[in-house]
Amino acid sequence: MPTTLIERPAPSAAPRPDTAPRRRTRVFALPEARWAAAATVLFLIALPLQLTGAPAWAWGPLYALTYATGGWEPAWAGLRALREKTLDVDLLMIVAALGAAAVGQVMDGALLIVIFATSGALEALATARTADSVRGLLDLAPTTATRLLDDGREENVPTERLAVGDTVLVRPGERIGADGRVLDGASEVDQATITGEPLPVAKEVGDEVFAGTLNGTGALRVKVERDASDSVIARIVAMVEEASETKAPTQLFIEKVEQRYSIGMVIATLAVFAVPLAFGAAVTGSLLRAMTFMIVASPCAVVLATMPPLLSAIANAGRHGVLVKSAVVMERLGQVDGVALDKTGTLTEGTPRVTDLRPLTGSGPTDDGLTGSGIAGSGLTTDGLTTDGLLALAAAAEHPSEHPLARAIVDAARTRGLALATAENFASAPGIGVTATVDGRTVAVGAPARLLNRTGGAVAARAAAVAAELETGGRTAVLVEVDGVPVGVLGIADRLRPDAAATVTALTALTGTAPVLLTGDNPRAAARLAAEVGITDVRAGLLPQDKVTVVQEQERAGRKVLVLGDGVNDAPALAAAHTGVAMGRAGSDLALETADAVIVRDELATVPAVVALSRRARSFVVQNLVIASVFISALVVWDLIATLPLPLGVLGHEGSTVIVGLNGLRLLREAAWTRARAEG
Repeated sequence: MPTTLIERPAPSAAPRPDTAPRRRTRVFALPEARWAAAATVLFLIALPLQLTGAPAWAWGPLYALTYATGGWEPAWAGLRALREKTLDVDLLMIVAALGAAAVGQVMDGALLIVIFATSGALEALATARTADSVRGLLDLAPTTATRLLDDGREENVPTERLAVGDTVLVRPGERIGADGRVLDGASEVDQATITGEPLPVAKEVGDEVFAGTLNGTGALRVKVERDASDSVIARIVAMVEEASETKAPTQLFIEKVEQRYSIGMVIATLAVFAVPLAFGAAVTGSLLRAMTFMIVASPCAVVLATMPPLLSAIANAGRHGVLVKSAVVMERLGQVDGVALDKTGTLTEGTPRVTDLRPLTGSGPTDDGLTGSGIAGSGLTTDGLTTDGLLALAAAAEHPSEHPLARAIVDAARTRGLALATAENFASAPGIGVTATVDGRTVAVGAPARLLNRTGGAVAARAAAVAAELETGGRTAVLVEVDGVPVGVLGIADRLRPDAAATVTALTALTGTAPVLLTGDNPRAAARLAAEVGITDVRAGLLPQDKVTVVQEQERAGRKVLVLGDGVNDAPALAAAHTGVAMGRAGSDLALETADAVIVRDELATVPAVVALSRRARSFVVQNLVIASVFISALVVWDLIATLPLPLGVLGHEGSTVIVGLNGLRLLREAAWTRARAEG
């Protein structure tokens, strides 16, 4: 009887072999990090001295050094911007810090310097790490290749010296050195780096191969068809860099009005000081009123209205397995109105697993020949093999193989607790399958189309029909033969994540449109999976640049697209999207660095939850802006039409800051995430 395997909890998917060797910039190799660290250390030494009542000469110079080490770079950047007739936030920060020191708030100004310098260092580190991953991607392609000369000799040459028309030899287990076409040989090539396909692809004469992909057990002669600078892997690097550079500059909502507000506040402060003087007011009184105005009109509460809710949301998401890289990203997550999903490793686990066992009754060996032989133990019947017997037989023959399909078959047998017989005379034929002697009988496991060419009859016809049925359902069919006679067919597929369908439904509800599926896998497998999760818009057989094209089409249509992926082939789309989210556990280094957020535990259900949390954070920002605006307006009017005492102005200003800060911190509570999960 045919059977479909019951899904059991699967172990964590191992990382797919699409990650480049890591090149990581060290933190203190960056000057921004060194200056920020120095400012922080000086501040931490000065602060306890001041708080314990030490004389000013003990902590004053330390604060001065804090200002110098942490502030000179942003001050210089601000002055350069000012020369370009732009009032930069860096310069305003330095003016604010110096202004605080001028009115006796030396510690407050130093703290502002430390916070700003640390923020700049973290931004520089993130930029450097992204550049590291982009450069490291080139390591996926080998540095040398074996070029075949006209006289048959071989020479080892750097891959950048390969020219179009050259012929290269790719031995088993080597990475292919250039984009080209197979001239001779057959093998299976792991193309996960380019297409994201979960299984190696059979390659024969005339088939296209890509630089950086991993050759299997066969040897290939490949004719080079593209220069190294124009290979698919090189174009992925170029696309990521281009998307990162041309992506529209992103700012927090409050930063969009910061320029105008800051300029207006400076002009207004000067007017509050100068106008009374023009009418004969005393300098001291005018200066005091202007200082009070500058304090109460300062946008501290407005700025704080934005950051605490977003940072609290980031911290809450982090506790639940979502790493959001910045406050800008947290704000952008709530703006998305379209979603594009990768298939392999994102909606699926990224690891092939046995899903179907189909013994061919009446085709296999009988009790006379195999009972008690150890192939399947009690898994034999007079008509052939039971499902357990078929699986044990295939696993015994595949046990010596390192092919992903072989590992899937062996893992399935181990999960069922089946004992495996010892295989002898093991042999592997690229693109066909394996053969081995198991308890004196020849067992072949491989592609039905290839193995059935050698047999005929009713049994072969039944085997072909079963294989066609499985392949129509989006599975990879694997035929098992004993002594040349088909005895069963296995179905293998990349298993859907348990929460995939619910996540698609939630994202559809949040954005108002169903997600689109982008995959390099074949259309049949993509359509089967899309039907299971409720996706109707399926784009299959895509290369990395094709995914970028789809995302750009959506963006041009006015959508703010969230792209969710995990592989090197997804990195350009992640970079080009309004917001990119990577699966963290099995994701490639490049995808993790390029993405704006990372799902650390690979729990798809957290994606709609973090989108809902972002939208809730935005509502808190609006609340805070209203509170801050009311306080600022009231204090400014009081100062302009009456006499607002400076201490009362400071109290009102700081009070509003505390209120909006505490309101934003409410998003740290567990209830905030629970509500976001419910909304998502």
